[in-house]
Amino acid sequence: MTDDIEEMGPIDYILVEWTDKEPTGEAIPYLVDLVDSGLIRILDLAFIVKNEDGSVTEMEISDLGGEAESFAVFEGAASGVLDESDHAEAAEALETGKAAALLVYENTWAGPFAAAVRRSGGQLVASGRIPVQDLISRLDAAEA
Repeated sequence: MTDDIEEMGPIDYILVEWTDKEPTGEAIPYLVDLVDSGLIRILDLAFIVKNEDGSVTEMEISDLGGEAESFAVFEGAASGVLDESDHAEAAEALETGKAAALLVYENTWAGPFAAAVRRSGGQLVASGRIPVQDLISRLDAAEA
């Protein structure tokens, strides 16, 4: 197990909120392609709802309504990395009454590079993401 961890790529998470109560399944084929091509490995996937009273409910894939079949490929995607406290923390970013998917994944494409950095004594000390909406805003501002 230690050897497997030493060879892992960076681990990321995303939280995607839907304006409607639940996802449509439109993005699932793209996520499946990322997994099938070996670019990522899904460690955990949880669907949560932030209830009107602020409490958090985890949704089962079968609770997703008409699109449950689209998500069935991810049934059981759970490594144990996420727990109820992670769901509660994630829900702090959600609007009340909204549903979201919390996805934890390994960037397998970066595994060899990350392992080489670690073997050479390097360590990741910061990382981040620039949301595309921010990039668009910055580019628009630069053009003005």
